[in-house]
Amino acid sequence: MTTVVGGVYVERCVEPHWDDVYGSGGRAAAALSAAAPGIRLFTYRAHPLEDAFESLGTAYGVVIEGPKVLEEVAFDYFHPLAVPRITPRPDAISRHEDLVVEDDIVLRFGMLEGSARVKAGIAVYDPQSAFDPRPFSENGSTADRLALILNQHEARKFTGEDDPQRALDQLLDRGHASVVVLKMGSRGALVATSGGRRRVPAYRSGNVFKIGSGDVFSAAFTQFWAIEGRDPEEAADLSSRAVCRYVDARALPIQSAEELLAADLVPIHAGKGQIYIAAPFFNLGERWLVEEVRLQLLSMGIPVFSPLHDVGEGPGEVVAPQDLKGLDESQVVLAILNGSDAGTIFEVGYAVARGIPVVALAQNMRPEDVKMPAGTGCRIVSDLVSAIYQAIWELP
Repeated sequence: MTTVVGGVYVERCVEPHWDDVYGSGGRAAAALSAAAPGIRLFTYRAHPLEDAFESLGTAYGVVIEGPKVLEEVAFDYFHPLAVPRITPRPDAISRHEDLVVEDDIVLRFGMLEGSARVKAGIAVYDPQSAFDPRPFSENGSTADRLALILNQHEARKFTGEDDPQRALDQLLDRGHASVVVLKMGSRGALVATSGGRRRVPAYRSGNVFKIGSGDVFSAAFTQFWAIEGRDPEEAADLSSRAVCRYVDARALPIQSAEELLAADLVPIHAGKGQIYIAAPFFNLGERWLVEEVRLQLLSMGIPVFSPLHDVGEGPGEVVAPQDLKGLDESQVVLAILNGSDAGTIFEVGYAVARGIPVVALAQNMRPEDVKMPAGTGCRIVSDLVSAIYQAIWELP
């Protein structure tokens, strides 16, 4: 039998619109439901979410167990890359007694309301904490075979190492895990075992809905490594493919290995270069958008040229030559076409004439408004996060 243990939370996002109840536990159970019929989800069952639990169980054939608690936890996102507002505040969420879970296969996530003490033949552990990830065995959890799935922040918290290879060395040397998968965003994932380490790629998608992508990766790794018995590298590659499908279409459950391998997916290569932000910044909303795009790109280690930040405001004869110099030195343009600002349109045309790839965010615009950018090879995208990733993926 297979058990998922993790939180079930309200999730809301402004753009793209999302309003549902999943959380790591709920989403992973739904993701695994095709591969493990009758899967068990062990969680803290918030009383206000009774209808949502019933719907989740009915839709995916999931058996939901666990103690009932009084308060629900909600995550509110402005966009999928934004830091969510958590209600109640994490330090105000009531802590409950540990869940006790025993099964042949257990996928365990970190939770806000408490922890889970696991005894498993095979366990997959994803700490899922931006604040204070805890080691698997700290609360007495045991497994005959353990896979750790971590992002770079969690690996740094566990080991104190910024270098991914040294972090993996430490995690394996401690001997608690037979497999460590280190997720590195668009750079794919490193899969480490006692026999060595391999990198698996991330794959390109048309849309990028990031909420829950880590849940799907961990669920897919559980499906392909723990349930189906595939080797860790193959399981991680299939998990990366499953994430590509999820972020593009938000579709669950996970497809079979055969279906994922049959899909014509393009691996993401780690390009280099600078992204130019072409956008108006004449009011508060426009400035916020430029600030947010720049912040997200810089947080991913991408060099950015922003006319607002790198040149500033001034007369055209002063700022225009500097802006064009920044364009000439950039490898990709990320253009905000909302509002059809004349300066932004000029920058897009200049980039097209110079052969610089353009990814354009166009929201609430008529097809006629984007006819020229679309007709000259610009990639037109309708949501912010997808536009950011598409621009990164265009770097040579």
